[in-house]
Amino acid sequence: MPQRHSKNNNDLAYFTYEEKRKLGYGTQRERLGKDSIKPFDACCLCLKPLIDPLACPKGHTFCKECILECLLAQKKDIKRKLIAHESQKKQEKEEEEEKLMLQKSKDLDAFDQQNHGAVPQYLDRSGSQDKNGFHGANSVKTTSFEEEALRTMKAFWLPSATPEATVKVDAPSTDTICPEGQEKLKMKALFPISFTEEKADQKSKKSVEKSYMCPSCKSTLTNTMSLVAISTCGHVFCKKCSDKFLATDKVCLVCNKPCKERNLVPLEKGGTGFAAHDDHLEAKNFKHLGSGSGLGLVRPAPKA
Repeated sequence: MPQRHSKNNNDLAYFTYEEKRKLGYGTQRERLGKDSIKPFDACCLCLKPLIDPLACPKGHTFCKECILECLLAQKKDIKRKLIAHESQKKQEKEEEEEKLMLQKSKDLDAFDQQNHGAVPQYLDRSGSQDKNGFHGANSVKTTSFEEEALRTMKAFWLPSATPEATVKVDAPSTDTICPEGQEKLKMKALFPISFTEEKADQKSKKSVEKSYMCPSCKSTLTNTMSLVAISTCGHVFCKKCSDKFLATDKVCLVCNKPCKERNLVPLEKGGTGFAAHDDHLEAKNFKHLGSGSGLGLVRPAPKA
């Protein structure tokens, strides 16, 4: 089968667009399928089926062990940053006090020179005193401020004396955040959820994994359905039953526990791979040609 000459013309002194594309140059796009998107009953951190599931007020689901480890790690990091910030403030305070003491000693030297006569009396190297008090170049006396500046002077040509820029540590936020939604999240705001598992006679013969159903309409829960959890008791229903029964009766259909409208938390949807259901189904990577090797670093492409 004949091939296009423009796509196989490789005797040029520069890379053509088709050659760069074959090398992986530019923005690489790939459509994500169902297997690349998290299902509704998977943890947002470990991406495995939920074990002792907990949900945040925004509807993101996590394994109990995963979310507790994440929040505890955030607290340790916040504590470490607070200690670094406090030590930096203490160091800045000490440096400010040292500057004040240095300025005070400089002012005292100037005051002492002014009160002991207009003509200062200096000693030469041999220890003898001149009548007029002047010895040419030897009559120059450095103040304590200048001596301190000479002692701490940085020499940029010496590696050991190269000046360093001080890295300032900003005051960290003391709030832990949700790893999925990036909003403030406290441990006490998490609530347990429970899915109603299908019985053996209701389960499909082909299905091997666990499957869940809505306890009201008995329909199998899938990634295409919108789910609602009750924060007071944790039972999960489909969106249709929630709007039809829970929003009007204000009571759970499983345990008869009263609930209010603010207790109905919509859970994060599972992925199906269809553009009508999911957003951001296109993964992008930007690759540019580097010097020497032919390929350079790979970094995520900027969002459009």
